[in-house]
Amino acid sequence: MDIVLVTTVIASLFLVIGAAEPIAARLRLPYSVILAVLGVLIGVGALFFLRTELTDALNPVAEAILGLPIRSNVFLYVFLPTLLFQATLGMNLRRMLDDWVPILVLAVVAVVVATLSVGYALAWASGLPLVACLLIGAIVSTTDPSAVVTIFRSISAPRRLARIIEGESLLNDAAAIALFGLFAGFVMLGVPDPSLLEALAQFPLLIVGGVLTGWLAARVAIWIMALFVRHPLAQISISAALPYLAYIVAEQSIGASGVIAVVAAGLTLNLIGPGRLPPQAWAYLRDVWDLLAHWAGALIFILAALLIPRLLEEVRLEDFVLLGVVILAAIAARAVILFGLLPLLTLMKASPPVERPYRIAILWGGLRGAVTLALALAVTESFRVPSDIQRVVGILATGFTLFTLIVQGTTLRWIIGRLGLDRLSPLDEALSRQVVAVALQTVREDVARTTENYELSHDTVRAEAKRFGERLDAAVKAAEDSVDILDRDRITLGLIALAGHERDAILARVRERTISARMAEQVLSDADRLIEGARSQGRSGYQRAARRSVAYGSAFRAALLLHTRLGLSRPLARLTADRFELLLSQRLILRDVEDFIDGRIRRIHGRRVAELLQELLARRTEAVATALEGLRLQYPGYAEELERRFIRRTALRLEEREYSAMREDGLIGAEVHTALIQTLDARRAAAERRPRLDIALRRAELVAQFPLFADLDEAALKRLGRALRPRYVNAGEPIIRRDSVVRSVYFIASGAVELETANQSWRLGRGEMFGQLAILMKRARRAEVRAIAPTTLLVLDEARFRRLLARSAALRAAVRASAVKRGIDPEALISDAMAAE
Repeated sequence: MDIVLVTTVIASLFLVIGAAEPIAARLRLPYSVILAVLGVLIGVGALFFLRTELTDALNPVAEAILGLPIRSNVFLYVFLPTLLFQATLGMNLRRMLDDWVPILVLAVVAVVVATLSVGYALAWASGLPLVACLLIGAIVSTTDPSAVVTIFRSISAPRRLARIIEGESLLNDAAAIALFGLFAGFVMLGVPDPSLLEALAQFPLLIVGGVLTGWLAARVAIWIMALFVRHPLAQISISAALPYLAYIVAEQSIGASGVIAVVAAGLTLNLIGPGRLPPQAWAYLRDVWDLLAHWAGALIFILAALLIPRLLEEVRLEDFVLLGVVILAAIAARAVILFGLLPLLTLMKASPPVERPYRIAILWGGLRGAVTLALALAVTESFRVPSDIQRVVGILATGFTLFTLIVQGTTLRWIIGRLGLDRLSPLDEALSRQVVAVALQTVREDVARTTENYELSHDTVRAEAKRFGERLDAAVKAAEDSVDILDRDRITLGLIALAGHERDAILARVRERTISARMAEQVLSDADRLIEGARSQGRSGYQRAARRSVAYGSAFRAALLLHTRLGLSRPLARLTADRFELLLSQRLILRDVEDFIDGRIRRIHGRRVAELLQELLARRTEAVATALEGLRLQYPGYAEELERRFIRRTALRLEEREYSAMREDGLIGAEVHTALIQTLDARRAAAERRPRLDIALRRAELVAQFPLFADLDEAALKRLGRALRPRYVNAGEPIIRRDSVVRSVYFIASGAVELETANQSWRLGRGEMFGQLAILMKRARRAEVRAIAPTTLLVLDEARFRRLLARSAALRAAVRASAVKRGIDPEALISDAMAAE
């Protein structure tokens, strides 16, 4: 085939891709529907001109179009890895974990149910073998929810809903292709009725092999990319090789699922990459992959659509009956999951609720696309599949795809309109009025400064100011006098605005590198939770999200268990260092948003709402300070090391800004500026490295580090080490309850505790003790002691403590100091203890 002609055809397809998006926006149809229609028209036109006798001038073009190397392996090995890999890079994985139950239900359970439903319904309605029917079910079970995501975003639907659909679109391809591989193998081997348990038993092996392959490939790629920190183009090139190598190795060498390998590789890079690569390089890499995925998605759709006329050439009347069976079975299976299983899981508190209108939109938005056509094409190309099965697979898969695109795709927006999802709620309308009022206030101030600087005509300025002031007054009145908005909704609006501003402040700090790339995604996830919590549940949702941002999660508790039971300290050290940096970042951001309440929210929502928001913000600040203080007491020097690192990074940012200003002013040339920036980058790479946190201490080492035992000899220290019992306490867990009888003395090896009485409270950290006064005074403890950080305690019983007190002058001095602090006569206390001993 002439390379010039093929190049011309491919370039023309890019013109079609460029024109499809504005056409879809103009017609208010999903982009994928327009691509499919254009592809079918091109395919029909090529067949028409090739077979008609009207003219032969266009025959070479028609032959080039029909002769394009469109094979299933092109879709599966070239386009599909690109789409899956980019989807994983663009997802907020930490937020997706909040909805992992509905995502997995839709992506895995729904695929399996649809495969079985379609397969058994076809086996009942046709004379095909069961395995062939199950193969068809696997082919048509994978959905393409991109149209739904696009429409939901265009109507500002909750991000959580879009996240569920994106998660489904990412994982259901993997599940469907894995099932497709299983049943295609049975068809090629001639097994008419495979054991369902035998088929599903191979499913975990495909998944585990794919996950391990993708994870290992991504870790190797990240290690190599980290070596090329100053070469972003090299990093992007390595990322371009990653999904294809992972796919090929999994499929060809291991026999696992290549799709799952690509997904695992993308998820690993998404989680680890931002902490290992510079922020600009990571942003550049994602931009490049966004463009590649846009082209790949459009090409896979339009090329697959070119095949539709040929796949439907042998259609028969009875095929329409089977197509109706496939449509009904597939929709019914999806409806059972959405309206049966998901509500049941919600009632069981196993899944967050998904509103009924959204479930209807998801049901009708289950469009099939290029992956379904590619899998059908793979069956029609295989010489090991009987010809009658090839024909039925091609016709039913193509017909079902056309039905979802033409019928469901074109009516999806109408369905969404009927459900009321395209209209703003009263709360959102009120929010839009607040946004307009705040924006116009800022614009008025900026315009006033601009007119003053340019010394414009006074009469003109007065006339325009009056006109603009009238519009501003109307906007402010509409915002303040909304009679249909309750006070609690005004508070909700203020919280949404506050959380939104917090997110903007985080992005600004990330761009200027005040917050490290390692922490950027997590603090942004916390801000998103604040926004969604305020939207869905108002003040209580905002406070719940705020508490969660400083709480110790399940991962931290698991790392603590590994440390205490197995002696594996590295996971706990990494998570503790992350928590240090996260809390410092949160403290920085909370100080940034304080002025926003007085500067913006007070002018729109009034003094009472502003004061309430100030109170909520003060509680968050106090919670962050408490958590940070607990870590400071636990690891006294580490917080200072992080703060020094923050100061160094801030100084480097300001230094870079000065160099850029000098370059723009012509004070230095491009060569000098480049040399200075290169030197600065080397210093920045050193400043980005986080100091090491060592928490792996043995009991003997812990005892030796206590200043209280400094005067004991080595033999006494060994005896004491054997007598002390370690106890591990999680944050928030009580150690001694008020009015309880104390039988032991507690020495803080690591962590921090808070002692609280009716009148006061104070905190103790590493190297300090508590419980000694209650034992020596022989009365119940009046203070309650609670851990404010994960804490390691060394516990000594009363008898051994009294003997130790008699031998250690340092310990007696510490007891005296604690007694003086609490207004107790230390000498009488010590003498009584010595006499008793």
